[in-house]
Amino acid sequence: MPIPAKTHIVIPARFNSTRLPGKPLLHIHGRPMILWVAEKARSAHFADDMCIATDNEQIARICMDAGFEVVMTQSSHVSGTDRLAEVAAIKGWATHDIVINMQGDEPLVPPLLLEQVKNLLVQDSVSVMATLCEPIDDYHTFERPSVVKVVSRTHGTQQRALYFSRAPIPCDRDKALSEHNLIPSATHSSDNQDSQNSQDNTESAPKNAYRHLGLYAYRVSLLQQFVHWPQTPLEQLESLEQLRVLENGGAIAIATAACHLPAGVDTQEDLDRLNALSLEAFQGSAPK
Repeated sequence: MPIPAKTHIVIPARFNSTRLPGKPLLHIHGRPMILWVAEKARSAHFADDMCIATDNEQIARICMDAGFEVVMTQSSHVSGTDRLAEVAAIKGWATHDIVINMQGDEPLVPPLLLEQVKNLLVQDSVSVMATLCEPIDDYHTFERPSVVKVVSRTHGTQQRALYFSRAPIPCDRDKALSEHNLIPSATHSSDNQDSQNSQDNTESAPKNAYRHLGLYAYRVSLLQQFVHWPQTPLEQLESLEQLRVLENGGAIAIATAACHLPAGVDTQEDLDRLNALSLEAFQGSAPK
């Protein structure tokens, strides 16, 4: 009888963030952000275990002192997925086990979404990886390079990712050409162009515009392959590790998130925004 697959949650946490050095240790309501994330992972009772993967002794000590398991990893990893592959190898997890990559800078992730992405992979035996997305409503968000967009296709009853990009995809061809003065517009003038620019923040994003949520589930067998694939041209250009999977022919299952995922921390402004929230917003899914 085959051994049932186990589910492992891993939180990759590196100290050297370009925009916010030491990001996992920055405080939200007087507590390091990585501990808020770890509490959310520990409250996901469907998983068999969870741990933090880091190359930093200070992060490791703070997490261990709070009662969380830590796996020390190399400092040379170019992506969180590479770091997770090392954890899977160190732990000796079975090739059919599932690993959930929970971002260390998203302390408000609902555990419901962790379970959803795991179930998505279980239900699609062909896909080697699964992730989630949510609709983008406003054009300003759609244009931001820090917001990763995704387009997908229908495969039977499943959705699978076609491409991920920091560019605004899918592109509204007529709008793009009009903005570059390549097709005539009856209403175009320098005056109404200024008016149009002032309305960008309230303009709607195009249909089928989706924000990719940085939450992944992988089969361990994929992680074992992933580390032997060199970084691909599109991955390097976009700085998106999931493109390495697509460029090597892997299928990525995707679905609209069952609930909203609040934005994580990329900048000091993001950190200030989370600190302005009530303490209850972070304690809601901590274990009792």
